[in-house]
Amino acid sequence: MKFWKYHGIGNDFVLIDGMNTDIEIDNERCRLFCDRNYGIGADGVVFLMPGEGTDIGMRIINADGTEAEMCGNGIRCLAKHAYDFGIVDKEEFAISTQAGVKRIAVSLDGGKVTTVRVDMGAPILDGRTVPIDYDGEFIDQPFALEGYSIRGNAVSMGNPHFITFSDLSDNEVERLGPILEAHPFFPKKTNVEFCRIQDGNIHIKVYERGAGWTLACGTGACASATAAALNGLVPFDEPVDVRLPGGWLKITVSKGLDRVYMEGPATLVYEGDIREE
Repeated sequence: MKFWKYHGIGNDFVLIDGMNTDIEIDNERCRLFCDRNYGIGADGVVFLMPGEGTDIGMRIINADGTEAEMCGNGIRCLAKHAYDFGIVDKEEFAISTQAGVKRIAVSLDGGKVTTVRVDMGAPILDGRTVPIDYDGEFIDQPFALEGYSIRGNAVSMGNPHFITFSDLSDNEVERLGPILEAHPFFPKKTNVEFCRIQDGNIHIKVYERGAGWTLACGTGACASATAAALNGLVPFDEPVDVRLPGGWLKITVSKGLDRVYMEGPATLVYEGDIREE
């Protein structure tokens, strides 16, 4: 079975094309593909699928074998692949995901995609829908755990995120990431973003649900920018630079909270064949 290895600012994926082949999504096989010692190595497996009333579709399986609703870096890689390999022949198109339809615009250099802009839709703030064990919006609220008292924000971009701007040491961040991900307050677990604002930019460390510490998280950047705007730390309706360990994304949150736009690169690393024994 043929595969392609992509990354979006260091968040890396095995991409499998299921457009013209009957592909079975086997979660355990995906977990093995992602193993960095015994497999290909990746943060997740992205499947290019036929669209559901759209140009193409996407499914994403995390490194631990669980399925995610959406993946911001993964969808940019999928969009690049679809355009560069002629699966779509237009610079604006739509992708169906488990978190709804996402609209794509690609930028080209020499006929190849360099950056992808994604309309990520509206952020979800209702606690039970995120989901968290809380009624109403959870924005800049106190959150106590393991002897720490921090302030947090819960935002879904189709998948759940817990964002904090509390001043924490590197050791505290390392300790709290996995604790927060699996905390009972989050019935479907959560992605965790530790943020600080510097010179109007957002700097983030991400503990990703199902993958652990990652170099980047596109939905996390969108959720963090939304939380930052709601807390008055960055402006609405203006592109904000978001720095993740793997690189930069540009996020725009609309004042009406009806749209979040993400723009960033996608890179093909190599391609190969999976021969299972």
